[in-house]
Amino acid sequence: MTNFHIRYGAEVAEALRDARPVVALESTIVSHGLPRPENLRVARQIEATVRAAGAVPATIGMVGGALVVGLDDAQLTRLATVDGVVKLSVRDLAVAAAAGADGATTVAATSAVAAAAGIGVFATGGLGGVHREASQTFDESADLTTLARTPIAVVCAGVKSILDVGATLERLETLGVGVVGYRTRRFPGFYLTDGGFDLDWSIESPEQVADVLAARAQHGVHAGALIVANPLPADEQLDPALHDRTLADGLARLERDGITGKAVTPYLLAHFHSATEGASLTVNVRIILRNADLAARIAVAAAARRTDDPA
Repeated sequence: MTNFHIRYGAEVAEALRDARPVVALESTIVSHGLPRPENLRVARQIEATVRAAGAVPATIGMVGGALVVGLDDAQLTRLATVDGVVKLSVRDLAVAAAAGADGATTVAATSAVAAAAGIGVFATGGLGGVHREASQTFDESADLTTLARTPIAVVCAGVKSILDVGATLERLETLGVGVVGYRTRRFPGFYLTDGGFDLDWSIESPEQVADVLAARAQHGVHAGALIVANPLPADEQLDPALHDRTLADGLARLERDGITGKAVTPYLLAHFHSATEGASLTVNVRIILRNADLAARIAVAAAARRTDDPA
């Protein structure tokens, strides 16, 4: 393979050409975040949610070394069902392409590719962040530094509570990444409605988010992302007491088993799934569907704003 240009699904290419609303979606949730066969069903449901809200879904991934914006159903099925799909951050994209790999893009990689493709809104579940004990391990997700230089709106439910939420917010501030709560002044903790930290800004509607994106573009002084933190309603979150018990037990098991580095997050998420008897997975799916809906409504509002004010 010698042509490494980004490839576009037909629906996405047409939508971008016509300046219609498009929402980027990651593929790691398909290949690594959800168990089979649930992963493929949920991936299709996420795309359907985006369409129902008036936007075009652009699930991003790599198939046989080709970086694709807008996977078709056969490609999505391949990434959901075959073994050996590589988890791709930004630094891995060129190497994986040259190797002809099948790969699923993380938040960092999806954000970067989406921005390069001219897509301004991205829906995910939760961001990566600063890991607990990072002062000793220096373990911090590439999501944070990538978002510092990537002009995209990321709709998420905060960061996973298995991370150091406070340290992650401090790093986002240092890196100049904007964070707003969607109808809240508290930063969500993924499974939990309230992650325990205040936010400086709250936005009440998709149209207000579109205004922020327009202001950023017209100012031309800030190239970083805007995180739109979209919490679950309190009655839809994971039971906080169950969450706290499960997290404490998971952290103790990490230390006992000597789990470190990249293995920490999948280990803890698997522990949550097992210890909560699948309740955490149900919440995870609820989160991404809510975020996909909000991201689509933001993309629609942003497209309408461009039409009303093309300058």
